[in-house]
Amino acid sequence: MHRAVVLVSGGLDSATVLAMARQQGYACHALSFAYGQRHAVELEAAARVAKSLGAVEHRVAQIDLRLFGGSALTDEISVPKGRDMEAIGEGIPVTYVPARNTIFLSFALAWAEVLKAHDIFIGVNALDYSGYPDCRPEYIRAFETMANLATAYATEQGQRVTIHAPLIDLTKAEIIRQGTVLGVDYAQTLSCYDPTPDGKACGQCDSCTLRRKGFHDAHIPDPTPYQEAA
Repeated sequence: MHRAVVLVSGGLDSATVLAMARQQGYACHALSFAYGQRHAVELEAAARVAKSLGAVEHRVAQIDLRLFGGSALTDEISVPKGRDMEAIGEGIPVTYVPARNTIFLSFALAWAEVLKAHDIFIGVNALDYSGYPDCRPEYIRAFETMANLATAYATEQGQRVTIHAPLIDLTKAEIIRQGTVLGVDYAQTLSCYDPTPDGKACGQCDSCTLRRKGFHDAHIPDPTPYQEAA
């Protein structure tokens, strides 16, 4: 089996990508990050997802983006809640973590080179998303170009690295339908930006709104445990 590094956040998208990579026959090495995010329950979800979907191993890289802040996920900034779809689609929200995907993909690239894996999977999406610049197709293409200029096994051995973003052009509903066919248990995932300590989703943040809309549009019951107030 060919090896692949799969970025696994514990959310809906990354769980679907892991299932897709496994279905394609890859031996998947799951990588998550304790990056100073405001809640740790997403890492518990990532561990559940990696185990249930058959990752060969699951590692958690320890970095601390609170050193820089600048995001509602790593700083003393309130998470936006109660926004409608039109508001979510306007501009870059304060939940954007500066350069996060670049940092995550760089770690994945380093591990892939050690593993002699030529494939990296990431669950970015450019349709039903919150306007993040590092979720766009042109960004993924640019990082892949850089990766093939930056590694010893690409430059000396001609082993090209491919960054797979299979969800990039899918709606949330399409993602959920594909994941359901592949056996993803979405009850094990967590998408919320501001969950309770016991892992219940707030139901009000942009990510919860997009998730709820996705299940509604897919005509699939949403298994997410939301706070009662939501």
